[in-house]
Amino acid sequence: MAVSVDEVANAMYELVAEYQGKKKFKASDLTKAMIEKYGGEVDKKFCKLAIRQLMDSGRCVYTYFGGSFIEVPHEEGAAGG
Repeated sequence: MAVSVDEVANAMYELVAEYQGKKKFKASDLTKAMIEKYGGEVDKKFCKLAIRQLMDSGRCVYTYFGGSFIEVPHEEGAAGG
């Protein structure tokens, strides 16, 4: 069964959300994790498409702190109030 870009993007999002505040992921970290999870069904280009989908949808954002990391957007202190 072929893996879809949506499926890989969702798996990446779950991984980033699970470790939010504990670990920061670089794009290469997520790519390695997805290749480990799905084996030969995904490659770097496929993972890049999934990351782009996460960014375009706003589910994840790039942050920069001595390097580029992918995170779930932070809620602002005044947001929701």
